[in-house]
Amino acid sequence: MSLLRSFLAPALCAPLIAAASPAAAQQASDRDYRPPIAPPAYAAGTGPTLCLDEGHHNFHTLDGRYRSFGELLRRDGYAVRPLRARLSAATLKPCSILAIANAQPSDANWSDYPSPTPSAFAADEVRAVRRWVERGGRLWLIADHMPLAGASASLARAFGVEFLDGFAMPGFDADPQRRAQRFAEPTLFRRSDGTLAAHAVTRGGAPGEAVEQVRSFTGQAFRLPPRAEPVLTLPPGYVSLQPAQAWRFEADTPRIDVGGWSQGALLRVGKGRAAFFGEAAMFSAQRQGAQGRPMGMNAPGAERNHQLALNVAHWLSGRLDAPPAAAGAVP
Repeated sequence: MSLLRSFLAPALCAPLIAAASPAAAQQASDRDYRPPIAPPAYAAGTGPTLCLDEGHHNFHTLDGRYRSFGELLRRDGYAVRPLRARLSAATLKPCSILAIANAQPSDANWSDYPSPTPSAFAADEVRAVRRWVERGGRLWLIADHMPLAGASASLARAFGVEFLDGFAMPGFDADPQRRAQRFAEPTLFRRSDGTLAAHAVTRGGAPGEAVEQVRSFTGQAFRLPPRAEPVLTLPPGYVSLQPAQAWRFEADTPRIDVGGWSQGALLRVGKGRAAFFGEAAMFSAQRQGAQGRPMGMNAPGAERNHQLALNVAHWLSGRLDAPPAAAGAVP
């Protein structure tokens, strides 16, 4: 039994383990999830082409756990398609936006991955994506906690973003009851306390598009280059647990203070744009466990997550912009 599991009552621990383990028969797409979109940004199928990477053993795919993500953007008018090829100038050419959600280096069990986590992307793929963005492409890179953060770290690093291959948690408490209560609390980012930035993607571009709160589900923390535009900032007191193997926590598991680090940010790169998010379930809508508990955009506290997803897509597409003083081009 891991240290984390021993700290939590089973009812509290189950959502965390289910949200993280690839043995996720207990996770299934919520096919009834259909949030309101009024009006769509584009007529049906006429918007930019969003390619969701499915060529890197991805934990999230359009016919799987990211079905709701794809359907949300299709309903907003985007042309959504899978991309199952290696990343290159030729394969990226049809894409306006490349979305990558939880790429993996292989289909092996996470317990069998070596440490540090191998990259899901070959060096030539990383170079191709960087050049594509510089020339006007739009990247949406989503990578969860260990080992998924490590699998995408080389791609993030090409843009000056440092993914931390760990687990972003609200910290430990010496008292077991208070400790369990802290882990039971969702990670909420709010405009009112500054953890959710005042930015174009939280203000929106039309009535009904403002976002005051979003929720994430564990995930990773990452550091930003100077000209990045933060969107989600982890609150004070958060730590990143750094086990040698995913979900194997011991009494001496290293911890890094990540209060003030990012879990969501935007970056202008040459003629292009990139969005980075350190948690993937927040843009899904899933049911988990025998009781079908909601996890993702359909969960309590995440009622506006879908609008953040739409606003990020609009920012990548150029429909939304940040205030000029907050923006800068990365050479």
